[in-house]
Amino acid sequence: MKTLYYNGTVYPGALPAVSAFAVENGRFCFAGSDADGFSLGCEERIDLRGRFVCAGFNDSHMHLLGFGMALSQADLASHSGSLQEMLAFLKEFAAAAPPGAWIRGRGWNQDYFTDVCRMPDRRDLDAVFPDRPVVLIRACGHCLVANSKALSLCGITADTVFSGSGRIGREESGEPSGLFFEDAMLLVTGRIPVPDKASVKEMLRRACRALNGFGITAVQSDDFSALRSLSRQTVIEAFRELEAEGGLTVRVYEQSNIPDLEELKRFLAEGGMTGNGSGLFRFGPLKLIADGSLGARTAYLSAPYADDPSSRGTPVFTQEALEELIGFAHAQGMQIAVHAIGDAALDQVLDAVEKAQRAFPRADCRHGVVHCQVSRPDQLRRLAALGMHIYAQSIFLDYDIRIVPRLLGPERAASSYSWKTLSDLGCSVSNGSDAPVELPDVMAGIQCAVTRCTLKDDLGPYLPDQAFSVREAIDSYTLAGAYAAFEDPVRGRIRPGHYADFTVLSRDPFETAPFSLKDIRAEATYLAGERVF
Repeated sequence: MKTLYYNGTVYPGALPAVSAFAVENGRFCFAGSDADGFSLGCEERIDLRGRFVCAGFNDSHMHLLGFGMALSQADLASHSGSLQEMLAFLKEFAAAAPPGAWIRGRGWNQDYFTDVCRMPDRRDLDAVFPDRPVVLIRACGHCLVANSKALSLCGITADTVFSGSGRIGREESGEPSGLFFEDAMLLVTGRIPVPDKASVKEMLRRACRALNGFGITAVQSDDFSALRSLSRQTVIEAFRELEAEGGLTVRVYEQSNIPDLEELKRFLAEGGMTGNGSGLFRFGPLKLIADGSLGARTAYLSAPYADDPSSRGTPVFTQEALEELIGFAHAQGMQIAVHAIGDAALDQVLDAVEKAQRAFPRADCRHGVVHCQVSRPDQLRRLAALGMHIYAQSIFLDYDIRIVPRLLGPERAASSYSWKTLSDLGCSVSNGSDAPVELPDVMAGIQCAVTRCTLKDDLGPYLPDQAFSVREAIDSYTLAGAYAAFEDPVRGRIRPGHYADFTVLSRDPFETAPFSLKDIRAEATYLAGERVF
């Protein structure tokens, strides 16, 4: 059946807007005027009543399974006004949890605490939870705090040694403080009970429903690292079964997080090559994490943090190991996406990609850098010369504006978060949330991209010359996301032949004041012409 949508304000991926479009067999078959639409003789006609419609939003870097997990845990992001507020909320949350179950939460941020100027530790948690294991992950996902009961269950003592990337926080006595950074977090998360496949599917369903509510119809998602103790095969089976059952209501391009060379070889032998899969679940790039986060002070910088001369952050790989992984994946024809927040980590990635290209020249790789926050002018030019894709998170500005000058100093801050410059230099720049680090609230992200200010108190603007226009911001959540997944011929626009994935908004972003963009809501979301929200 052919369906006409008319009397709307429709942004098809270019200006000017049109007023109508038609859908048949899950794809757009027309976009144009009402008059031309009526001449099609569609069996069904739907009046948009003037509402704004654009292609379905794409979150180009997030953790779909991790977001689903977070939705069932304590939401600490909404209760980080003070340490005491967080603890009081946790106590209330725990009262409704099954007796003896681990108390898990995510989203705390010590920079928002008004009563203390530090991260929480095990003693803070012990005061409220002396007998139940508690594990709370920081908003960034690169640090956690656990109480003494959890440490005991994990067998972690003053004698525990960790030699990998990351560290165990210590008290002056040498006892663990309860804080764990980067890969040292696995000492704790690796002992948390592993969810079965049915639970994984329910987490994915919950996450998809939430995404549809924000107008999102596609994601590029890192899911193999949600829990290292959860097998990759279980995650893949959960996605495929959910798709077969009709419960996968977003298109997933899996950013395959496999940081071990032998495991990567097995993954490719099993069919994990970039592009393999269906219209709803496909394997995407090799995803690697080169460093940590600014908020946890583990982002790997080329010079010390401005307010801490003793620290440059934490590299995850040696240069040799990173080059080995990137070189192998590139030679096999895989796409590559690497998390790099600090400029030293970015140097590592650029050097590795350049070396791989010299050894095996390839065109149109669409290799990318996830986050690309701290950068120097010379690195911006190198990114453009390599044709790198940038997976930006404009929503990060809401928090990072508060810490960037203090952590980086004026010189580095003046060339960081320079996504507009990268776009002007020829890089493709898509947008996302890194959920559950931030909520996948697209319109909030668009507001940050346009204003370069915080959402609540209008701090900023930070580097206003890096602001996107409303059109550029929308395109970063639609066209550019499709490009990053090699799907630009079939997704990201409202045009004949493209998937009929679209979002109906409560207001026209082009006619909305910049600081009110976040108030626009998705009223309806469609995937392949079927309403999913």
